[in-house]
Amino acid sequence: MSSAEKSWLRRRFEKALTKALWRAYKTVRVDPDRFLMEIRAGYGLPVTSFGGMYSVEPPVLDSVAETIIHSAMKMAAAEGAGLGVGGILTIVPDFSILAGITLRTIQKLSLLYGFEYNTDKEVAELWMAAASAAGIDLGREFLEKNVVNRLVLRIIQRIAAKASTEFVEKWAGRLIPVVSSLIGGALNYWFVRGWGERAHAHFRQKHLAMRRKLSANLPAVPSLTIESPSSAGGRV
Repeated sequence: MSSAEKSWLRRRFEKALTKALWRAYKTVRVDPDRFLMEIRAGYGLPVTSFGGMYSVEPPVLDSVAETIIHSAMKMAAAEGAGLGVGGILTIVPDFSILAGITLRTIQKLSLLYGFEYNTDKEVAELWMAAASAAGIDLGREFLEKNVVNRLVLRIIQRIAAKASTEFVEKWAGRLIPVVSSLIGGALNYWFVRGWGERAHAHFRQKHLAMRRKLSANLPAVPSLTIESPSSAGGRV
C-alpha cells in the first residue's frame, strides 16, 4: 500500500473512530444497579453497593475484571470477523460497535473497583481513564481546564488520532475482503484486550490507593478479650 493510500486510510480511521466514540459517549451506559446484581449473582460478591467493593479482597476483584475483559474480547472478535467480510466498506459500522464494547468494558471495570460516574467530575474521570487505556497521558491540568463535554470531545480526538497512527498498518489488510474477516476479528480482539488491560491497571491502582486512604482514616478498634468459661465462673 502506498503512502497516499495509508494516509487516506489513517484519516478515514481517525474520523470514523472519533464519530464512533462520540456516539458511544452519548448513548452507551452500563446500568449500575443491574451490573451490581449481575456480579453479586454471578460471582457471589457480598456487596450491596459499589462502596462495598473496598471490603472485597483485590485478587477477587482482579479475577472478575479478567473475566469481564475476556468476555468483551470474544464479543469484539466475533463482531470484527462478521463485519470484516466487507473490508473497508464496513469500517464505520465496525467502529461503532467496537467503541460501544470498549466503553462498556471500561465502565464495568470502573464500577467493579468502586468508582461510579454519576457527576460531571466522575464522567470526566472515566474518560481520563479511557485516555490512559489508549496510552495517552493528559495530566490533571487538562481535566481542570475543560468542562465535561469539551473535555470528552478533546479526549476522543486525541484517542482517535493516536489509534489511527498506531493501527493503520494492520487495518490496511481489511482492504482485501476475503482476508479482512480474519484480520478484523483478530484486531478487534487485541484492541479490546489492550484497552481492557490498561483500564484494569488504571482502576486497580486507583482502588488500592483508595483502600490505603480508607484504612488510614479508620479509628483504632479496641482489642476484645474473650473470657474462657473457667475464668468467667462457668458463664458462657
